[in-house]
Amino acid sequence: MSVDVSVVVVTYNSREVVRGCIDSVRAHTRGVSYELVVVDNASPDGTGAEVARVYPDVRVLHRARNDGLSAAINDGVAASSGTSIASLNPDVRFEDDVLATLAGYLRAHPDVGIVAPQIRDDDGALQLSCRAFPGYSTAIFSRYSLLTRLLPGNRFSRRYLMSDADHDAVRDVDWVSGAALMLPRTVFDAVGGWDAGYFMFSEDVDLCRRVHDAGWRVVYNPRAVVRHTIGVSKHPTARLILARHQSMWRYYRKHMRRNAAVDAITAAGIAARAGATLAAHGVRSLAR
Repeated sequence: MSVDVSVVVVTYNSREVVRGCIDSVRAHTRGVSYELVVVDNASPDGTGAEVARVYPDVRVLHRARNDGLSAAINDGVAASSGTSIASLNPDVRFEDDVLATLAGYLRAHPDVGIVAPQIRDDDGALQLSCRAFPGYSTAIFSRYSLLTRLLPGNRFSRRYLMSDADHDAVRDVDWVSGAALMLPRTVFDAVGGWDAGYFMFSEDVDLCRRVHDAGWRVVYNPRAVVRHTIGVSKHPTARLILARHQSMWRYYRKHMRRNAAVDAITAAGIAARAGATLAAHGVRSLAR
């Protein structure tokens, strides 16, 4: 029997936080029927076994290896039956009936392909979770770039991060954070789900881009609010640094490539950025 919303949570070494996520969904969801599907990406800390032990009514999928976030979400969706699909990071927590708010918005707006809540830090500070599509300037004016940190008020960073936007207003946006979002199953099926070619990073930008290209809107809806602890499963290992830059290149090839000369320059720039980041990571590791 289908339910209104399938909640898919992907875990990797997340046993310290995922119970808070599950408990908050259960405590605050009243207006819709839902199911919880937890997909464990071969966590060595026993996250999947812990969830299965504590929550016997939650469907837990134990993946034999970690093939990345997108592949795991797709597995969770395949094992679910909801009319809409909510994808949550394990470090997200509800404080009100988020599922009912987002599912109700999708029902009332059939031209919307993705809707996402406002996201706040543990201390209540706003996370800039809706943004413009990345362009060439994003490489040096992204959220974590040195120039954005040194010059946070520059117009390139403000445009990309939408830092000047009214984050208390419902609005159409280019893309929203994959930490918490909802889409109709029909839209998921129409665009082919999440692209499993991304191990991690940029998969949410890519999904929103494909939803836009297929003719649906992407909406940021601050009438629903979640809390999010950033980076629980994203310790800066060399593997993740490489995955981030591989994702940049994949996104560029799918959505931005121009000609052979520009492609070569872009590839060289991404490779150089990856090398510099790996070198800095190695220095920091030695300094510990």
